[in-house]
Amino acid sequence: MSMGGAARTLLAFDFGRRFIGVAIGNTVTGDARPIERIAAEPVARRFERITALIDEWAPDALVVGLPLGRDGEEQPASVAARRFARQLEGRYRRPVVLADERYSSLAAQADGVSAAADDADAAAIILRQYLHEE
Repeated sequence: MSMGGAARTLLAFDFGRRFIGVAIGNTVTGDARPIERIAAEPVARRFERITALIDEWAPDALVVGLPLGRDGEEQPASVAARRFARQLEGRYRRPVVLADERYSSLAAQADGVSAAADDADAAAIILRQYLHEE
């Protein structure tokens, strides 16, 4: 989906089994910033928090990082991220885009973000990368 035209606010998620990083960005500045790290479990509380963030930021679309193998192959984490993206789409009735996150950790290291960076930082990097590709 193209992001051309009017300014759009995007909420991005770095989905993990333990934590979900969340970042906010927009198509005007092309920048993104980390906002929060949510515990992935329990699921009800996870979605309660995501609902609050969506109410607060009113994003036009959601971006979910898609972890792929080095050659672009699916892996167990890819399946989990796709499932999470479908849940977001079904619950919030907003467009959900999967963004290849293979190079986000390299970008993070290049930006001087430590390997132990917060999941929210990872979400911001995924979103920045997505915005620059658009």
